[in-house]
Amino acid sequence: MALSNKESSGKFMARDHLRFHRAHQHLMPTFGESWFALKAEAFARFFGTPFFLGAQTIIVLVWIVLNVTGVSHFDLYPFILLNLAFSLQAAYAAPLILLAQTRQAERDKAHGEADALHREDLAQANEKRLKFAAEQAEQMIKLIEMNTELTNVTKQLTERIEIITDQLHKQLIK
Repeated sequence: MALSNKESSGKFMARDHLRFHRAHQHLMPTFGESWFALKAEAFARFFGTPFFLGAQTIIVLVWIVLNVTGVSHFDLYPFILLNLAFSLQAAYAAPLILLAQTRQAERDKAHGEADALHREDLAQANEKRLKFAAEQAEQMIKLIEMNTELTNVTKQLTERIEIITDQLHKQLIK
């Protein structure tokens, strides 16, 4: 926890900066928190990596080269088994990716709402600070005015004392 704004008592109180996000923590794991859910999310994330795309490209090229050159004849042109493998991969990948995107959109929305609440809280705190600063400035102006008035009174009294002292001095010297 970090320190928060100064409270009116002048002391700092601990504040949880993630308090607006805590209500949305259940959205963090895309598929839940079970073993299967964690593996499914890892699998869905793996589909977009450069490693996956490169490995898939190499496998497809090796598959085609082996079957076209005659080294192996397990899937001759038009590569029906390869098409079946791509279809099977797409059948599993598409729902996982769509589910991951949907849950990510939910997380983004929840975090956006939490951030909006956080910004609102900051705006309210800033408004309180500005109000307090305005009150302090108003008090300072009053104190300066009082100081100016006291300075003027002191000046007048000093002038009167000087006049009285001069008069008293003149009378004593006579």
